[in-house]
Amino acid sequence: MRVLVVNEEPAVAESITAGLRRHGYDAESVDTGTEALRSHDQVDLVLLDLELPDLDGLEVCRAIRNEGDTPIIVVTDRDDRIHRVLVLQAGSDDCLDKRDCLEIPLGFRELIARIEAVMRRARPDRHRRRQISRGSLHIDTDLREVRVDGRPVALTRKEFDLLHLLARHPEKILPRRQIMAEVWDDHHVGSSRTLDMHVSSLRGKLGAGSWIRTARGVGFGIGHG
Repeated sequence: MRVLVVNEEPAVAESITAGLRRHGYDAESVDTGTEALRSHDQVDLVLLDLELPDLDGLEVCRAIRNEGDTPIIVVTDRDDRIHRVLVLQAGSDDCLDKRDCLEIPLGFRELIARIEAVMRRARPDRHRRRQISRGSLHIDTDLREVRVDGRPVALTRKEFDLLHLLARHPEKILPRRQIMAEVWDDHHVGSSRTLDMHVSSLRGKLGAGSWIRTARGVGFGIGHG
């Protein structure tokens, strides 16, 4: 599912998009209302911060709603009730306190739960369990389950995150630095040996080393088993 993050603060936008990607979403960000109005019809949900450098956030929300039914979740640092009423009247499907959104991990879990709830309400016929299949390998993103030839494969949280990341980019070799940033986050301190150990463990559990391709000196990609 594609999520557009609209936020003028680069660090905040990067934190949110990276977190969404770790949870299986295809997330991208823009930093102006003008760009949001150009891009909203290309995504499944808009996560809109009202503090924008060029346009009034409420007007952006109204414009998106007037042009279509793309679900909108507004992120705001104002907690007064009147403001939240105005946000909902502008066409937002939900409203979330910015401070809660950035609180790790509970606040981000709330954000994910709200996204899922909004999508269930907005598009019940289109809200389906997210799955990735590649040959005999099946990954259920929502249940965080993996099967090979119908056989369940028990993975640790990081092993699942690593496999899911590679499977989302089936035709690519992902650089080591990108993998470390998205699976272990930018603040992880450790050598690339951590990544190598998880790749080795994954290959063993999946039953074939060919499920994960290695590009020496570059990174890893999903294979064919």
